[in-house]
This record gives sequence, structure tokens and C-alpha cells, in this order.
Amino acid sequence: MAHFYRFLPFLLLSAAASHAQIIITRNDMPNVGDTLRVSQTTTFTGPLLTQKGPNQTWNYTALRPTSQRVERYTAVSTTPGLLPFAFGSLGGVNRATIATQPPLGVLAGAGLPLTDIYLFFNESAADYRQVGYGAVLSGTALPVTYQSQQLQDVVYRFPLAYAQRDSSSSELIANVPQTAYLRQQQKRVNNADGWGTLITPFGTYATLRVVSTLQARDSISVQGQPGTVVPVPLTREYKWLGNNQGIPLLQVITQEVAGQEAVVLVEYRDVYRRPSGTLATTKRLPESAVAVYPVPAAAGEVLHLTLPGSTGLATITATDLTGRVLFRHVATASAQPLALPAGLFDGYRGVLLLRVETTEGVAVRRIVRQ
Repeated sequence: MAHFYRFLPFLLLSAAASHAQIIITRNDMPNVGDTLRVSQTTTFTGPLLTQKGPNQTWNYTALRPTSQRVERYTAVSTTPGLLPFAFGSLGGVNRATIATQPPLGVLAGAGLPLTDIYLFFNESAADYRQVGYGAVLSGTALPVTYQSQQLQDVVYRFPLAYAQRDSSSSELIANVPQTAYLRQQQKRVNNADGWGTLITPFGTYATLRVVSTLQARDSISVQGQPGTVVPVPLTREYKWLGNNQGIPLLQVITQEVAGQEAVVLVEYRDVYRRPSGTLATTKRLPESAVAVYPVPAAAGEVLHLTLPGSTGLATITATDLTGRVLFRHVATASAQPLALPAGLFDGYRGVLLLRVETTEGVAVRRIVRQ
């Protein structure tokens, strides 16, 4: 017993340290060469997102992945074409220190000659900011930068600690004549509203929770058509950050649809998990497997979807051309056409992509709401 009391102060200090507040700095951002595996799901289970404050315990061990991906961070010099010049040491205010290549996702079916996308970030002691994009169109790598250094997207300001709030406004314009035009304006408000212990299938970590509220306005024109202002739902990113983790240990993305906050995506750091019946299929469905009509459709019109030969559940995801999710809808596939009520689109006008996922595979269709 005497031995136990001798070690009791050490145990108490260790327990206290495990619940201490953490501070996020540049050292906790990604590094060149990082390969970080992420699990994804749209089924959110665990504590409510309203749980916040000091010394919390967020237990999300019930999360189960439907897919996985790997985020790879590389040197700017390894990106193609003129991108190293636009974002390298000669890039001036657009100079990036790190790059990553996200998956195309639904953009792969947008009908554009787009083969790759790159994101460029600058990491400093003051902040972690996105300084631009790179898009490979018809084999040519094109840089897209923000309108000025003051209008770059500041993802985090350092040091980042509990109860800290900050904001940034950003604006970029991408114009490829007769192919696509995009103007994106956004305001980001960050609020570090909690700290404590996060538990996921990946492990248990001391974390700082940051909620990013994004208000955006997009203007899009495709193939020389008249420009369309795209209403973008209010988006929130709930992020649990840990020391030396590179990316959030857990991120829950929500959007306001018809006045209600809905979870559209859950991502968390994870280890490799062998594909099973719970992991989503990535087989591409043939053109004849999915039909959508009418196209174009009026903003208040019902959209019909036919899935001949499909059974079980079908998940329909609507996304604008910037990749923002407008809604997710789950229905039972059958021989009868599915009706997507106009209310799901919440007054959306413009070009969007429908990603249809069934047990047989995945299809992407480009549609227009007028």
C-alpha cells in the first residue's frame, strides 16, 4: 500500500495533464510528405454538436466508415505545369509552402475537361491560409488565386486557444473563356468553443474544438452560358484539432436546409480498414442505368430519377460545381421513378451535379435548375 501512495501524486499529475487545455500552432498543421488516412460517413452518431465548453468528453466510438481516402501533402515544386511558378518562391503574396491533391469526387462527372485539382496553402507562425487552387483543364495546369492577400481564406490564426474568435473574408475569380467562369465570395468565422477528450475509432486524444461558420456566394457560368448566382447554404465545420495531427481528428460538416441544420459529411482520422459490406462501392454505373428528367427544370419543379435494375437504398447527393453539398436524400430504389421534391433544392438555380449511389454502383449526372 505504501508503494501505491508513493506513486499517487504522479498518477494525479498525469490525469490532470491528460485533461489540460491545448493550444494549436503552425506545428500542428500538415507537413510535406504527410499521408493521412481519413474515414468518411454520412451517418452521425454520438454526442450532440451542441456539446461545448471546457473539459468535455466527446465519445464517437460508434462511428462506422462508408469509405476511406488518403490526404497526401507534397512540395509545391512537384505540382505540374506553371503551378510551381505561380505558387512557389516567385509567387509573391500567393507563395505556398505546401500542396495537396483532393479527389475530384462529383466534379468528375461535370462534363468539363477537368482531370486534376490542387489546393495550395501557406503555413506561418501567424496563420494557416489557402492561397489558391490549381486546375488541370484539357491537359493544361491553370492557377487560380485570390483577388489579393487580404482576400485569401485564412483557415486558422495562431496561436489558437479556447474561447478565441476570428474571421476572414475571401474572394477568387476563375475564368476559362467558353469553358467555365466562377466567382466565389466567402466569409469565415472561427470560434474555438470547447476543449477536452475526443474518442473515435482511431483513438483517444486531447483536442480543441473549432467551429467554422461559412457564408458564401457563388456566380457560375458554364460553356459561355449566362452567369447564374448560386445560393449557397450556410455551412458549419465542427473540427476537433489535436497536437501534431496535421488535419482534424474529427470533422463534421453541416448545412442549413429549409431552416434546419443537417449533417452532410463526417470525416475522421483512421487506420486502414479492409473493405466490407459497410464500405460504399465505387463501381461506375453505365449511362443507361440512371436517367434524370426534366433537364433543364424550373426551380419549383419536381425532378424525376429512374434506376432500372437497382434494388435496396439509393443515396442521392446534390452538389454545386464548387463541390459544396446542397442536400443528401436516401430513397428505396425500385422500377418506379423516384421523385425529388422541389423543396430539397431550397430554391437553387443554376448548374448542379447529382451523385447517385446504389448497391450496384455510382453515377453522376449534370442538371440545371432555372
